[in-house]
Amino acid sequence: MFSIDQIITVGFTLFAVIDILGSIPILLSLREKIGEINALKATLASGVLMVLFLLVGESFLKLMSVDVQSFAVAGSIVIFVIGLEMILGIEFFKSDNDTKTGSLVPIAFPLIAGSGTLTTIMSLKADFGDYNILAGIVVNLVIIYTVLRSLSWIERILGKAGLMVVRKFFGVILLAIAVKIFKSNIGTL
Repeated sequence: MFSIDQIITVGFTLFAVIDILGSIPILLSLREKIGEINALKATLASGVLMVLFLLVGESFLKLMSVDVQSFAVAGSIVIFVIGLEMILGIEFFKSDNDTKTGSLVPIAFPLIAGSGTLTTIMSLKADFGDYNILAGIVVNLVIIYTVLRSLSWIERILGKAGLMVVRKFFGVILLAIAVKIFKSNIGTL
């Protein structure tokens, strides 16, 4: 059964974990490297990953002999490297100038539908119905698509200096999130 209360709770939880607004500087930085981001492709790929993890996530990881904690640690390392790129201006992820793959990796995964998001979706199953989680995912996908489509407008509003400040600030935030995910999962390995 659909429950508005559950959908709102799931929606806000996923919104906080995905942090698409906080990812704007990262997205702008990645767009400089890979060219234009295909908002529809990135949103759909993220949505497919989230729905797949809702339905078969834990089983899939078990099939691959990977536990949720190992998955989270691996995702935290990728997020950490992206944060370092933002702060130091060093390019770790080399662009192949292929916007087809750039919209998928690292944008759809691990930035949007990363280990934190996918782990959260699996965790939400303990307290919420699948239809309500699915509805929360769809609400977030609409927000993600809107933000991805608005990147040029956001960039114009902030300006070059504003973007640099925001990019460095969120680079530090991203490092802190990566360390938090790493720390909370490494002890269980």
